Amino acid sequence: MPFLGQDWRSPGQNWVKTEEGWKKRTAEDKNNNVSVESFCNKENLLLSLSYDVSAKKRKKDLMNNNDSKVPYFHREKWIYVHKGSTKERHGYCTLGEAFNRLDFSSAIKDTRRFNYVVRLLELIAKSQLPSLSGVAQKNYMNILERVVQKVLDDQQNVRPIKELLQTLYVSLCGLVQDMGKSVLVGNINTWVHRMENILQWHQQLNNIQINRPTSTGMTLTDLPSSLQLNIMQRLTDGRDLVCLGQVCPELGSLAEDRLLWKKLCQYHFTDRQIRKRLMVSEKGHLEWKKMYFKLSRCYPHREQYSDTLHLCTLCHILFWKDTNHPCPANNPESYTTSLSPQDFISLFNF
Repeated sequence: MPFLGQDWRSPGQNWVKTEEGWKKRTAEDKNNNVSVESFCNKENLLLSLSYDVSAKKRKKDLMNNNDSKVPYFHREKWIYVHKGSTKERHGYCTLGEAFNRLDFSSAIKDTRRFNYVVRLLELIAKSQLPSLSGVAQKNYMNILERVVQKVLDDQQNVRPIKELLQTLYVSLCGLVQDMGKSVLVGNINTWVHRMENILQWHQQLNNIQINRPTSTGMTLTDLPSSLQLNIMQRLTDGRDLVCLGQVCPELGSLAEDRLLWKKLCQYHFTDRQIRKRLMVSEKGHLEWKKMYFKLSRCYPHREQYSDTLHLCTLCHILFWKDTNHPCPANNPESYTTSLSPQDFISLFNF
C-alpha cells in the first residue's frame, strides 16, 4: 500500500540552538541567513577574482615592460631534466621549458658563455623554433635582442650575430607562410613585426664603424714576424685570417703561409675528411688554403667553448659549469658530462 502522508524523503525541520534551548527556524530567518551567506560568498568571489586579475595584470606588465624583457623567473642556475611522468612529477621537461628556466639572460653577459648561447640560438632558429612554447618563443626574441644590443655596445662578434639573424629571418619567412598549421604561436602581425625588428638589427650591425684606437705603443706590425705568425695561429676562423692579411702587405704574406692553413685544416676537420678533398697545385704541393674553404662548405667546423652546460647522469640535473647542484654523490664530477649546443637540443628529442 503506498505511503499517502508527507514524503519521508523530504528534508526535516530546521532547528537552531539558542541560549533558551533548541528552536525551530522560521522561513524568515532562513531567508535572511541565505541572503547573508550568498552575500559573503559573492564578496569572497569578487575578492578572489580581483586578486587573480591584479596578479595577472602584474605578470602581464612584467612581461611587457621594456626595462625587463626577460621575466624574473628566468634566473635558475640548474634544472631537473625528467624524461617521463612519475608520482612526484607530471609530464616531461621540454626544450621550451629548459630554455625558459635556465639563466640564458645572464649567460650572454659572460664572455665564456656568449658563443655557446649564440650557437644554441642559431640551432633553434634552424629547426627547433616551432617546438618552443609561446612564452619560450617570446623569451627567445628577448634574449636575441639583448645579444644584438651587447654586440652594438661592445662592437665585437659582429659577423656571427649577422649570420644568426640571417638564419632566423630565412626560417621565419618559411614559418610565417604556414601560420595556419600551428607552427608558430601568436598572431601573424606579431611575427611580421619581429621580422621587421630582425631586419632593423641587421642594418644596425652593418652600420657599425669600428674606430681605430689611438696608438699608444707597439702595434702588431711592430712585432717580429715569428710573433706575428704565432698570433695568427691562435685564430680559428679562416675568414679572420684573410681579413688580417688585408691590413698590410707584410701581414698579407704571412697570411699565405701553407703551414698556417694546414694547422687550421687539421684543427677543424678529420684526416678522413681532408683526404676526400685533397687539392694539389701544379708544383705538387697541397693547396691548404683552398682545401680549408672547400672543407668548410662540406663539413661543420669543430666547436670549442670556454664554458658549457653540463648534465649529471646520476641526479639528472642540467647546470652551468661553475654552478653547484644538489647531487647526492660524493664525487659528482665523475657523473658529469659536458653538452655541446647540439647535445643540449638532442637531450629533449625523446
